[in-house]
Amino acid sequence: MLGLKRGTVDLLPHNPLWEDIAAETIKLLKSLLNDVAVDIQHVGSTSIRNICAKPIIDIAVGVNTLDSIKPYIEQLEKNGIIFRKEDVKEQLLFVIGDFEKEFRTHHIHVVEWNSIAWNNYINFRDYLNAFPEYAKEYDDLKKKLALEFANNRGNYTAGKQEFIDRILKQAHLWKVSM
Repeated sequence: MLGLKRGTVDLLPHNPLWEDIAAETIKLLKSLLNDVAVDIQHVGSTSIRNICAKPIIDIAVGVNTLDSIKPYIEQLEKNGIIFRKEDVKEQLLFVIGDFEKEFRTHHIHVVEWNSIAWNNYINFRDYLNAFPEYAKEYDDLKKKLALEFANNRGNYTAGKQEFIDRILKQAHLWKVSM
């Protein structure tokens, strides 16, 4: 139900339990990070209704500065939330899972709150939940790419980028018109 071997792609139908798991993870993060987290949100495909997703919960943690999270790395690791790296410029990646088996259940993306990265996570989720026709288009693309790149997550992810960029532009215009 939850988790995937690192580097692989396997899509499952949307599972409402993912929202409960995300809520529990957010609760844990809030208790560990105190006031350093301005906001914590469930993002990624598991947060988009009616589409398939890799069974990995994505959480975005918005902070005032990336440096503000660094004193918490040891405390997070004591709770099974392991710092991996700055996976994307100006974004820190933490993961939860079974590291001996290279199995991941959660990706936690720490970004500056209200930055482009933060807004992209929120806008993409909200837009696809508001417009099911685009969610279906994304779902169809993901299924096609998963068949082609089941053992190459990098190519799977790269194959989605053009769609993501297009939707982010639409989502931004939609958000500012609200």
